Amino acid sequence: MKEIVFEHKMAAHCESGTVTAQLNHAGLEITEPMVFGIASGIFFGYFESSNFPFPMFIVRNRPGSMRKNIAKRLGVKFYSKDFRKPQKGIDELDRLLAEGRPVATQVDFYYMEFLPEFMRTHVNVHFVNIIGKNENTYLVSDSYARQKAELAVETLNKARFVGGYMAPKGFLFYPKYIPENIDFDKAIIKGIKKAAHDMIKLPVPFIGIKGMRKFAKKVTGWPELARDIDHLSHEIMKINVLLEDQGTGGAGFRFLYATFLQQASQKLKDSQLEGMSKRMMLIGDDWRNISYFAAKIGKNRDLGKERLEELSQMIYNMADQEQVFFTELYKMVK
Repeated sequence: MKEIVFEHKMAAHCESGTVTAQLNHAGLEITEPMVFGIASGIFFGYFESSNFPFPMFIVRNRPGSMRKNIAKRLGVKFYSKDFRKPQKGIDELDRLLAEGRPVATQVDFYYMEFLPEFMRTHVNVHFVNIIGKNENTYLVSDSYARQKAELAVETLNKARFVGGYMAPKGFLFYPKYIPENIDFDKAIIKGIKKAAHDMIKLPVPFIGIKGMRKFAKKVTGWPELARDIDHLSHEIMKINVLLEDQGTGGAGFRFLYATFLQQASQKLKDSQLEGMSKRMMLIGDDWRNISYFAAKIGKNRDLGKERLEELSQMIYNMADQEQVFFTELYKMVK
């Protein structure tokens, strides 16, 4: 195995963790919470579409946005490319590895066979770093794995070129230029302002605080959309999975964002942001209460009208809290 020297780290989320590891390798000292915050990673959206078998919600910005926002706000330039023909994508990855360059790539999470089976689902927007190869295997640095891991060449190729919604198309990237002087203060302010704006200002009924309220309203009608009680139970328990398990660092990224605000307060020497960090931690605690409540009633099949209305009210309360929080945060940085 020809292994590239690369520091493997676990992270709260695959994209922010992968981008952070790439930037660190290229010589830029930056933390994952700082990447997440500057990239305006905090978000909320509730979606109903023919593309989805059941309504879903998200708690972070669109996959790929973190890399793009970091590039824009820090002045970093990334080499990035996807491929219509798989063999060209395979050859390009191998060429870059042969040059001694670690490469981030997008994959279907399901094929990361070194992770426990219960974790693996078909999600096409997982990001990993590839840091070595021999004839039969690639060496993978996955921010969800405790250690570097080997993956068969055929398996990684399949993960990079699966079809379906948001197909990876072999997408890969690495930083090719990092400025000598970066205005972190300006980048932090822009990242906060964009995140707060998207939570409270976008005139879209399913995004930000409006999306939370739509989620709260619609969740009481989920029994009418489910095939049976088992299906409903599965979807309710997925609330817990999305908030706690799918790379969020807990509480739908709210704990990660609180850490960013704490680090930002130190960087900017702004005690107000330190106070906002503490408030976001409390908000995160309340999101965690929602996830635990959803897991409990889903597991127990306790899904009557009263329980779903209780869940709905908890989400409405979170919308109220976050509206106040992000309104104050927006005014603070504007």
